[in-house]
Amino acid sequence: MLQGVDARSITFRRYREILASLIADMGGDPTEAQSQIARRAASLSIWCEDQDTAAANGTPIDIGAYTTASNSLRRLLESLGLERKQRNVTPTIAEYAAQKAAEKARAA
Repeated sequence: MLQGVDARSITFRRYREILASLIADMGGDPTEAQSQIARRAASLSIWCEDQDTAAANGTPIDIGAYTTASNSLRRLLESLGLERKQRNVTPTIAEYAAQKAAEKARAA
């Protein structure tokens, strides 16, 4: 996914978690453009979360940078669509027939 990044780090695991959630919210089959936007949104989300943590711990943050990042994140999420989209899980007739045939064969 990202070259030169330790996939075991807490930050990367959070990035991967956010990205997976965004992709699931889009129905699980994003276009390349949607994937690019989702990756940027995941990165900005992590940065904003780090700033939230710093502020909660009493560490001063750059409110201008935070506001800019938050607004950019909102615009990216609006581009993706803020509502969840259902993934079509209904099998085709051929898939349904194959499934029933497999079940019948196992029962025999």
